[in-house]
Amino acid sequence: MHRLFSGAMVAAVAATALACSSQQATGSAGAKTHRASDQVTVAAGANVRHIFIIVLENENYKDAYVTNTNPWMGHKLQNQGTLLTQYYGIGHNSLDNYLAMMSGQAPNPTTSGDCPTYVDFQPSPAQLDSDGQAIGMGCVYPANVKTLANQLERKGISWGGYMDDMGNDTSREPKRCGQPGDPSGAGTQDHTQGATAKDQYAARHNPFVYFHSLLDNDLCKQHVKPLTALKGDLKQTSTTPRFTFITPNLCNDGHDTDCAGPDATGSKAGGLVSMDHFLSVWIPRIKQSPAFKRDGLIIVTSDEAETGQDASACCNEQPGPNQAEPGVTGPGGGRTGAIVLGHCVGAGRKVKTPYNHYSLLRSLENLFGVHKGGVDGKGHLGFAGADGLKAFGSDVFNKCSPT
Repeated sequence: MHRLFSGAMVAAVAATALACSSQQATGSAGAKTHRASDQVTVAAGANVRHIFIIVLENENYKDAYVTNTNPWMGHKLQNQGTLLTQYYGIGHNSLDNYLAMMSGQAPNPTTSGDCPTYVDFQPSPAQLDSDGQAIGMGCVYPANVKTLANQLERKGISWGGYMDDMGNDTSREPKRCGQPGDPSGAGTQDHTQGATAKDQYAARHNPFVYFHSLLDNDLCKQHVKPLTALKGDLKQTSTTPRFTFITPNLCNDGHDTDCAGPDATGSKAGGLVSMDHFLSVWIPRIKQSPAFKRDGLIIVTSDEAETGQDASACCNEQPGPNQAEPGVTGPGGGRTGAIVLGHCVGAGRKVKTPYNHYSLLRSLENLFGVHKGGVDGKGHLGFAGADGLKAFGSDVFNKCSPT
């Protein structure tokens, strides 16, 4: 169910959130989330410079990595890299997980509902609590809520988002980003909630279009492209962004079955089959690129386990001030698993350390040398700065010297 809020309701929620945020941010031991004393070995992955992330949809760990008979997720990627067996999403449905990966923001009811209508977050500018969480409601965050992309921009590190099918049908969305507060470019309604035969792009799987810190200054338009651009950008290290975020379309990411249009190999199967087809095309393409061969890392994960099947969590995940149950029916987004392969990472390994999307953001900030600012003063945004949260360390980067 999608819930929209009037200005009065938003103001009421914002006012009451302050009173309840301390209670909601209390963990099982009854202790408020504190800023982290980061003990992660940052230098463990210090030789990694080009990072590629592929986000798939709605698969639990067992289906994706244990019983999966498709060759890439079921076998090849596990043999080539390291399987994170205890990796979790942070909420349901899709959008809140993508936002958490890029900003450390916890779900609110509108982002949990996948934002079928673009509603600017209120109040604006956002009031941030001690965990860096914006207090209020809405989809498109005010400019004072920052993202990993903003952090990379400040450090002069190149980044890019590559969105499968984006711009195929300009009546649904433009080739880049829409107007501030309207990422679809097609009015206040999101016309990308469902797929068409020509265009299977979903704006809710593109985290960069939900932050005024990227929309108002045209950073989104400059850095977010259709996936078709990536093939050319991979030809040279100089044209390959240091951080590359890849969103397959609604068929290629496994979200749909009996797809409206074709997947990467022409099939309309969807689900695990089309996930595998996408990986069979793009993993070799990335691995053959000069940037990856030099110092690349690929991370493949899913946004969440299937909604209604698994709302479990790890890593002492806390709710934000606006929603008591990030997983709607539970504390998290369920166990999805993730694959890491490339520079510094061993092949055919399994790691049982608990990680989630906040851990991923923390890991990326560490790997890119973001050590200042953030909620903890050490560069970590939102819940990526939670006390005790682990970033990928020597358990994942087992082939690199820590110096």
